[in-house]
Amino acid sequence: MLNLVIFGPPGSGKGTQGVKIAEKYSLEHVSTGDLLRNAIHNNTAEGMIAKSFIDKGELVPDDVIIDIMDVFMEKLPIDKGILFDGFPRTVAQAEALNGLLIDHGRSLSALLNLEVENEELIERLVLRGQTSGRSDDNEETIKKRLEVYEAQTLPVLDYYKKKGVYKSVKGVGDIEEIFTNICQVLDKVVEAEV
Repeated sequence: MLNLVIFGPPGSGKGTQGVKIAEKYSLEHVSTGDLLRNAIHNNTAEGMIAKSFIDKGELVPDDVIIDIMDVFMEKLPIDKGILFDGFPRTVAQAEALNGLLIDHGRSLSALLNLEVENEELIERLVLRGQTSGRSDDNEETIKKRLEVYEAQTLPVLDYYKKKGVYKSVKGVGDIEEIFTNICQVLDKVVEAEV
């Protein structure tokens, strides 16, 4: 059973490709943003804690996100694989995810890293900002987001390289071409697990 993390900088196409991967490989596509919104909407204890941080404009602490992820995994059938999108973002979150997977009788099959050059990312995000009206998709903000990504989340890649589950995928080309690249990598992962 596949349990995957899709990884890459802002604008790399994680969301678009994540939906396609989840559909093709029958995985539960989960993003921390969706989990947080659901927990808040359902007035769970974890959701109310998360809301208190969000309302102050602060990041939700790792332990709250891990608790929400734990509740989600508890409800998921053991034979259903998971695609984690936007999580983990730090080495501490990666270590916590590893513990959660073990607690739920699972292991991570692969981390898929969508490789895209910064110039291409900036171009994509500026274009997205022009078409979607997202205020955070302007060149200055994008460059700051990429700096934060490199500082905080690139160490996560090293963590997974050491675990032997890191897989690099060229994230440039049209959507179908990138998806074909991803499937070639994932089909090998599936074969290795059988």
